[in-house]
Amino acid sequence: MRAPLTLRGSKKLREELEHLKSVKRPQVIEAIAEARAHGDLKENAEYHAAREQQGFIEGRIKELESALSNAQIIDVSKLNAGSRIVFGAIIDLAEDDSGDEVTYQIVGDLEADIKLGLISVSAPIARALIGKHEGDQVTIQAPSGPRSYEIVGVRYED
Repeated sequence: MRAPLTLRGSKKLREELEHLKSVKRPQVIEAIAEARAHGDLKENAEYHAAREQQGFIEGRIKELESALSNAQIIDVSKLNAGSRIVFGAIIDLAEDDSGDEVTYQIVGDLEADIKLGLISVSAPIARALIGKHEGDQVTIQAPSGPRSYEIVGVRYED
């Protein structure tokens, strides 16, 4: 099964990949060459640190290339799900007890970032929301216990 990814998430991952290939990779190759010029590699901490950094960069490049080649890119702005929550939806929730409002967008695993309000489609909160409609009540199991929310808005934009 191909992993879903929003158009915006795909663009962000492609930018990271390009930065790793055009900026970070050449920098670490230069750092390795410079450290190698200092002589004995067994006692050369700069050389070992640069080689370790190179391993991280190459691993991330492979991860991004694989993810992008296996992704199903979804243009969220073209979805026509109305008030029903599906992948890509931006959801406004109001907590029943406090009235506090939060906004989340359901995105692919690779682009999820809770600090930005981007929740993974495979996260429990997303699974609780998918299929619901604006105006519905939903109970989400949080680490501190169950919390009830009203879905006050559902929209699709990129």
